Amino acid sequence: MADKPRLLLIERDAHIDPVARAHLAHGYELVTARTMARALILLREKEFAGVFVDQSQLSAVRWAGVLIQADEILDAIADGVAVVDPDLRVIWANPEFQQLCIPDVETIGNRFYSALGSPEILGSEPCPFLTALATKQPSGTELRIGANRYLRVTATPVVDVSGVVTHLIALTRDITGETLQQQKINAIHKAGDELADLTPEELAEMGVEERKELLKFNIARHMKDLLGLDYIEIRLLDRMTDRLVPLLTEGMTPLAANRELYARREGNGVTGFVAATGTSYLCADTTNDPLYLEGAAGARSSLTIPLIYHGTVIGTLNVENPQPNAFDDRDRQFLEIYARNVASALNTLELLQAEKVTTATESIEAISRELALPLDGILSDATTVLDRYAGHDDEIIMRLKQLIYRAREIRGLIQRVGSSIAPSPRRNAQRLQSHLSGLGVLVVDADETIRRSAHQFLGREGVTVETARDAHEAVALARQQSYSVALVDIRLPDMNGYEIFAKLREIRPNMPVVLMTGFGYDPAHSIVKARQEGLQIVLYKPFRVDRLMEAVEQSTRLREDASQPRSD
Repeated sequence: MADKPRLLLIERDAHIDPVARAHLAHGYELVTARTMARALILLREKEFAGVFVDQSQLSAVRWAGVLIQADEILDAIADGVAVVDPDLRVIWANPEFQQLCIPDVETIGNRFYSALGSPEILGSEPCPFLTALATKQPSGTELRIGANRYLRVTATPVVDVSGVVTHLIALTRDITGETLQQQKINAIHKAGDELADLTPEELAEMGVEERKELLKFNIARHMKDLLGLDYIEIRLLDRMTDRLVPLLTEGMTPLAANRELYARREGNGVTGFVAATGTSYLCADTTNDPLYLEGAAGARSSLTIPLIYHGTVIGTLNVENPQPNAFDDRDRQFLEIYARNVASALNTLELLQAEKVTTATESIEAISRELALPLDGILSDATTVLDRYAGHDDEIIMRLKQLIYRAREIRGLIQRVGSSIAPSPRRNAQRLQSHLSGLGVLVVDADETIRRSAHQFLGREGVTVETARDAHEAVALARQQSYSVALVDIRLPDMNGYEIFAKLREIRPNMPVVLMTGFGYDPAHSIVKARQEGLQIVLYKPFRVDRLMEAVEQSTRLREDASQPRSD
């Protein structure tokens, strides 16, 4: 005799009449479900000839029909979706969720966290399900399952008409890719910080070669451990000759390691191009790239990043791989982050000029840098008092002038002592150095950072810098001292850009005035008005070093041209 067909009886809120049950049992194998969740599970697991439900349960059956239709939709969602009851037992799950669960363990009927293998909770919310049950609002957290897989879980409560949470829907999204990327970025930042993490005592005890070897060792270790790279080359740019001097070569052929390269767009491979342009270069296939010159034997792809410090290219970082298309934009992002740290470490450890610049030079520069603004304050205050002094006491006037003279003398003494005990550092460009050395520049800005940066950058070029915090100090200094050029911010506390421009031109008609503005911000239209009266150069902040030098050089050149007699 053939097996009876199965019939699913749903007795959610009321029992089926015994007479009706007996009649049905005569022709069918009866399977009873007390809840709609259990009915849905049975419908998924077994074949049924039909479903029997009392008339009073029709509304529940309609709800079940909606769920069955939704089931087909949820099966197509790329994220894992599970329905759990208030006891956190899984009553339904789509295939994507089941793929996240422990193999060979039944997911349906198991508790949510057990099905996932008791994952580690990483987010601030210890259990989003309990929070969702308590608040009746969605709640989420991050989980780690297995050794290296990360999930974002959001639990959304489903509430019936009486306000009771009947079940929860868990949306489980795999965030492994973005989590590992962020972890890698954090690790790269940490590794970069370690490159030059030396105490002053360690720096004093280590010689140039020891510092260089330590840096090379750390870079090679980070490249292999964090980025999985075995073929590495770092070159430093000699600004005097534009030659790219090898610092670190790992896995490169002897020919490549000793190759003469210069920072030029053509004829010097990818490395020369990157150094000349300051932009990264991804070579997907070395066999088809016109710029590529052989580095590692058999390399099929490469990625080259400029080393940039304070807006200036100081070298290049090149990595290669034996497989084509081995690098992508994510690798470029990682390497650019690390390259910034390498550039900073090179500056900190003074490897660019280590053979000529001694510890004494660093000390002198530090002293000069720290005293620059205090000396400027003395000069500005004394000059302002002298400018406004209306008395006739010659002794007071003499003492003020003597104070101004002594302040300038102290600055000159520091520079002379520094140059006498240590060689001068190389200039960024010989042409700029010959034009700027010996110039006197007045910088007027309320921002201490700008005044300090002007001392730092222009001072390296042999420029004597004096600064003022507002327009009144600038006017007093300009009356007492002649400057080669004045760099003036358009937003001073006591005058706008046009007013101070006109005042300085009145006091020193032959002194070029360069107006400075942050990102082109000029609410008083000072630049437009000043242009109508001869303003020729505007410097935008935050300024790059080369733009600052260019503005000063161009101003002095315009002044020289204006002083030349015209030929009829």
